[in-house]
Amino acid sequence: MAGRNDIGKSKLDEAARAGWLYYVAGNTQDEIAVKLGVSRQSAQRLVSLAISEKLVKVRLDHPIADCMDLAEKLRTTFALDHVEVVPSDPSHLNPTLGVADALAAEIERVLARVEPVIMGVGTGRTLKAAVDLLSTMDCPHHQIVSIAGNIAPDGSAAFYNVIFNIADKVKARSFPMPLPVIAASARERELLHEQASIKNTLALAARASVTFVGVGDLGPNAPLYEDGFVTRDELKALQKAGGVGEMLGWIFDSQGNLIDGMTNDRVASAPIPSRETSLVVAAARGSNKVEAVKAAVRRRLVNGLITDEDMARALLV
Repeated sequence: MAGRNDIGKSKLDEAARAGWLYYVAGNTQDEIAVKLGVSRQSAQRLVSLAISEKLVKVRLDHPIADCMDLAEKLRTTFALDHVEVVPSDPSHLNPTLGVADALAAEIERVLARVEPVIMGVGTGRTLKAAVDLLSTMDCPHHQIVSIAGNIAPDGSAAFYNVIFNIADKVKARSFPMPLPVIAASARERELLHEQASIKNTLALAARASVTFVGVGDLGPNAPLYEDGFVTRDELKALQKAGGVGEMLGWIFDSQGNLIDGMTNDRVASAPIPSRETSLVVAAARGSNKVEAVKAAVRRRLVNGLITDEDMARALLV
């Protein structure tokens, strides 16, 4: 696909206009062709270009009966406070398909509130994809705090860190967590958490009224391993100890219990916020995450879930 610089501003302007006429104003492609003075084929290509270049964001705004039924069953089975189930496309390889769109819409609903909100955000592929889909907003009355470390093992900003991107998009006050997800030692974590600025961020994270997190599996391609936060030997040890998933770097077993010791002694991220006083929403899809997500909702490590039909059905088995 050609980059935007290769396409040219005038062509993108035409595509944006065609996309608006089609998706917002409800014109047919024949009507767009007349209004833009182009052929029907050209109008069709312009609408397609608007989508491929992400000039237009399409969100399904219709409750699908099967999805609503699955959401209600998840709500009652796991005593969840918020559930959203989106359609599945079994043949699609995008690990965030649909779920990222729904997560973006939910984040926007939270940030559209008039009253000030403290919103916590984790890290991960789904959250990053959702932030990329956010509309530009002006929310100076809200505070967004990272509850996961933002530093990669080599000292660079973690690739799936979202705090800076989301704050830039919605113009809200942001509070990063300038720590590694997992410190080199338990003592190092203690020293990092004793810093005044970190203490303030941790205290703010504990007051978040809504928090959005991703869920990682502990399979051979576990995100914590692929992103360099744990070694292959550490991953194997965590698996042997019964670990099936992680949130914010915290490893838990199939019953949702945090693993004693091991890397959990070195997690520098904030604790998972209280589900008694706040809403903690996990967003995840994919067969590799079923065991981890089931453990998280069974133990109420989270009290909200955004997922797809395939995951919902697997959780209810």
